[in-house]
Amino acid sequence: MKNLNIFILILALIGGLTACDDQLDVTNPNEQTTVDFGDSESELQEVVIAAYNRIRLEGSFARVGYTLDAVRGDEVWNSSQQWYIDYDRLNSPGTNEIGDMWPYRDWYHVVNRTNYILSKVDDVEMSEDSYNQIAGQALFLRALAYYHLSTYYQTVPLITDYEAYSDMNTMFASNSTQDEIFDQIETDLGKAMEMLPSRDEGGEWAQGRATSGAAAGYMARALMFRHKFTEAYPILQDIIAGVYGHYELMNNYGDNFKENTENNAESLFEVQFMDFGTGGTDEEWTPVNISSEATQGHAVESNYASQELGSWGDLAGSPWLYNLFKEETSTDGRLDPRLYWTLVTYEDEYSNYTDQATDAYPNGDPRSNIVYQEEITKTPLSNSAQGGISIAKWTNARNNIYPNITNGLQCGVNLRLMRYSDVLLRAAECENEINGPTQTAIDYINQVRRRVALPDLELADFPSADHLFEQIANVERPKEFGCENGRGIDLIRWGFFYDQSRLNQLIEHGYYMLAPKNEAGDIIANTDVVTAETASGSSFQSYNPGHEYFPLFQNILNANPNLEGNSANKSVDNAPAFKEKYNIRPVVGLE
Repeated sequence: MKNLNIFILILALIGGLTACDDQLDVTNPNEQTTVDFGDSESELQEVVIAAYNRIRLEGSFARVGYTLDAVRGDEVWNSSQQWYIDYDRLNSPGTNEIGDMWPYRDWYHVVNRTNYILSKVDDVEMSEDSYNQIAGQALFLRALAYYHLSTYYQTVPLITDYEAYSDMNTMFASNSTQDEIFDQIETDLGKAMEMLPSRDEGGEWAQGRATSGAAAGYMARALMFRHKFTEAYPILQDIIAGVYGHYELMNNYGDNFKENTENNAESLFEVQFMDFGTGGTDEEWTPVNISSEATQGHAVESNYASQELGSWGDLAGSPWLYNLFKEETSTDGRLDPRLYWTLVTYEDEYSNYTDQATDAYPNGDPRSNIVYQEEITKTPLSNSAQGGISIAKWTNARNNIYPNITNGLQCGVNLRLMRYSDVLLRAAECENEINGPTQTAIDYINQVRRRVALPDLELADFPSADHLFEQIANVERPKEFGCENGRGIDLIRWGFFYDQSRLNQLIEHGYYMLAPKNEAGDIIANTDVVTAETASGSSFQSYNPGHEYFPLFQNILNANPNLEGNSANKSVDNAPAFKEKYNIRPVVGLE
């Protein structure tokens, strides 16, 4: 409640400053307000940076805003059985701040700042290029905020007018429908696609900023969320053709998860964090993050890494994901490299790969059993008490440039929010949805598979669009994007929560074992296939209809008389409404 009161007070002060400007007769030159700031190009450039700052809060992407969607999916489970338990089980009662309030609060910080920019930019004299860069970035960031607000909370207030904050009647806005929110997202991204330079045109300026390519990629995501495949597909084809700048797959899949290969040719957009140890010493948790001495890092590593090796040990990779990787090897019989970069497991053969010429790494294979500069002889525990396989992505476990884990807002690995491989796999999905299984769709997928030296797929193996969809949804995408943000959103847009056979599939994917032991009685990280007979439980066995979205925090509802709870607050089944509008692909077997 204290955090909520602070949030409301800030908004009220902003409104008061705007409304009372005419009554002020004393100006303090050491304190700037929203009234007397933002009247020059340089000041608006500062506000743009301040808006980017807000996507690095604990509720956006510095911690739980990122990990909540991962644990909502079927690739990650809550190995601590504590911090994220309501979101792993998809049954939060609406009184848990970390998921019901923090992302909501922090994404509205982004909305507030971008609305401020857009309220000022038309009145400031500047070049057309500067105008397009400032307004285009604000539009992109506002769309990014509403994309996550709506895919997390379904129906939220849609506020696009900064003046709304100056009136209590409009500041306490009512819910907008999800379609209304996505209409605005598409409008903002459409403008940003035209206004922003490509990464090639932007040059050094574009490093770490939103570009036309980032806007185009998120436009495709937004369109596909509402099954607008015929509209999304041409945009994806344009990205592939280089209309929005040059993108390509990195030769080494692992380059997408390192400090020293950030903002590379595969990245459409990523959240910028300073390398470990290069920022300040202040650990600022939300909603502050304004100190010039802030650490400028994220805490995702603290959640994902092994508690046995020093992390908080909250989240683990699912046994289903691990064994999905093991089902198929590269063309030389070696393990899929994505397993190495996704999960921290001990594999005998890794020691034989190191520096060898392999099909995936012809110039020398980087894989080894060295983790945080120490050789491991067994798979380290995600959680010391409960077991689980720790996650390698967004950690330094495989980078081996640091000897240990430093918990808190310290990790400097940029979070890549959209990669070129996503463009290719989405293009394959659109082609399949529009034309059925075709060689074109197979070719898009094979580009991604060839990077890790997996054998090409053959069109003849997919007799229907349902079969190819199954391959994309439950093989290609989880192996390429395992434990990254976005899987939970995919499960919603595909309707997997709204069909019993799909829900049963999620239950199987979500099986986990608590505190499994070896013959000596030691807790181990289970890597065996887990079944209904051997599982301690499943992340989806307690799922309540409507809770594929996170509930709005009850104190926010209490404070805003115009706001109603969403499907999670009301435990309303979204299946009937979804099925009226969209198709759900049936479960089919793959050879």
